[in-house]
Amino acid sequence: MHIDGLIVPLFMGIFVVVAVTAVIYTSFAARKRREGLSELALRLNLDFDPSENYSFADQFGFLKKLAQGENRYAYNILSGKYQNYDVLAFDYHYEVTTHDKNGSHTTHYRFSVFLLQMPMVFPDLTIRHENFFLKIAEAFGYQDIKFESAEFSKTFCVRCPDKKFAYDVCNAKMIEFLLANRDLSVEIDNQVIALVFNSCLSVDQVELNLNRLAQIRSLMPDYLFTQNA
Repeated sequence: MHIDGLIVPLFMGIFVVVAVTAVIYTSFAARKRREGLSELALRLNLDFDPSENYSFADQFGFLKKLAQGENRYAYNILSGKYQNYDVLAFDYHYEVTTHDKNGSHTTHYRFSVFLLQMPMVFPDLTIRHENFFLKIAEAFGYQDIKFESAEFSKTFCVRCPDKKFAYDVCNAKMIEFLLANRDLSVEIDNQVIALVFNSCLSVDQVELNLNRLAQIRSLMPDYLFTQNA
């Protein structure tokens, strides 16, 4: 009985130690991330702001993934000129609360976003990985745009209300680039090109994706920026 009486307090003590350790590790990792991003911003001559910015959710709410959930904000924001383009790179947070018979449950989502701002407004174009859910949507009439490259059409789902714009953007060089960078999901809408990931990327991957963002912009034909000027 004496041993049994010690089991519950022992497990509670272990739980508390694990919880405190997790909080300390999370805090340490967040601080190291801020320091790494600050050093990167300094090296790339970008501005860095680690604070939470709630205005981004409204400013860029036309981007699909930035319009989800509640308590939406950007943080760890890098901004400025990169390869002569106006760019933003930041971590983004939103949360979703569900309710059931056991009460409320809140899930937090955090991921990296890279934006390149452009001087012209363009129609909504999404280039995403082909998957089961997109195939189901296609069966219900949400058709994606097909290209001469069967490999590209099999790998990516491209949707846009303006097919000509989609073909102009997804030219031969762009298709070649995207097939060599299959982890990317691209959205062009309004005045931005956006790369949105499913998690917060490591500091080492930030510059890589700023470079890939600039490459995507450079592969867009010049006439897209002059025909309506």
